[in-house]
Amino acid sequence: MNTRSIQQVIPADKVNMGGDLLDQPLPSARLENLDPFLLIHHWHKILPGGQRPQELGVGPHPHRGFSPVTFIFKGSVNHQDSLGKKATVNAGGTQWMFAGRGITHSERFPRELAEKGGELEFIQFWVNAPAAHKMNAPFYKPISLEETPLVIEEKSKIWVVSGQYKGTDGVAPTYSPQLLLRGELTKDGELHIPIPVGFNALVYVLEGSLKTSGGHLLTKDMGVYNLDGDAIQLNATANTRYIVLSGKPLNEPVAQYGPFVMSDQTQLMQAVRDSQIGKMGILIEEFD
Repeated sequence: MNTRSIQQVIPADKVNMGGDLLDQPLPSARLENLDPFLLIHHWHKILPGGQRPQELGVGPHPHRGFSPVTFIFKGSVNHQDSLGKKATVNAGGTQWMFAGRGITHSERFPRELAEKGGELEFIQFWVNAPAAHKMNAPFYKPISLEETPLVIEEKSKIWVVSGQYKGTDGVAPTYSPQLLLRGELTKDGELHIPIPVGFNALVYVLEGSLKTSGGHLLTKDMGVYNLDGDAIQLNATANTRYIVLSGKPLNEPVAQYGPFVMSDQTQLMQAVRDSQIGKMGILIEEFD
C-alpha cells in the first residue's frame, strides 16, 4: 500500500450554536469543504440535569439536498420527523438521514438525561448529495451499535458505518461512494486504513493523539490527506478515538443557505419558499 501524505492539519474552531459552544473543524478559514463533506460539528458537554427534553437540543427544522449524519459517542439522541419516524439512538449508534426533496426533523435528548443530567457527545456531519438525487424521497435510518459491523485488529477497533473496510461492509445507504468509519486505537497501536484511489479523505480526532504521514493530530484536530496513495497510516501516541470520512468527489457546484444544499441560487430560493409553505412537512413534536 502507498501511504497518503498529509495535506494540512486544521484545529477545530469554537462556534456558538444557539448558546451551545461546539467544535467545528469544517468549514474553517483554511478549508471551505472537502467534497462531498460540507460540515463537521463535534458536540461534547455534561448536562446539568433538572431540565425537560423540550428545553434541550434542536427543535423542528427543515433540510433539503444532502444527508445530515450523526455519530453518537456518549449519551443518547432522540429523533422525530415529518415522515412520522421516531427513534432513540444510543452511544455507538448512528442517525442516518437523507433529506432529499425535503424533511423536517428535531434532535432532542431523552427525558432521563435531561432530568438527571449526564455526559453527551456526538458528531454531526453533512454529506452533499449528487444533483441527480437531491430531489429524491427523504428517508431516516437509525443504526444501533449492535447493527454496526466491527473489525477488531491488534490494538484497534473500527466500526464500519458505510463503504467497505478490509472485506467488511457498512450498513448506511449512500448516493455516492463513501467510506465512513469510527475508530479506537490504543496507545502505541499502528494501523493502515485502505482508501479507494481518488477518494478525498480526512481524519478527525475526538480524543487522543495520532502521528500520521508526517503530521501529528491532537484532540480536536482534523487531518486532510493528499490523493497520492491508497492508504492512511495511523500511529497512536495515546489512547485515541477518531473518525474517518472519505468519499468520491462529486465535482458539482454547491449552493448552500442554512439547512439547504442545492446546485444553484434558483434552487435555493425555491427551497426556502417550499419550506415556508410547508412542502417539507410539518412536525408536531411529542414528548413522553
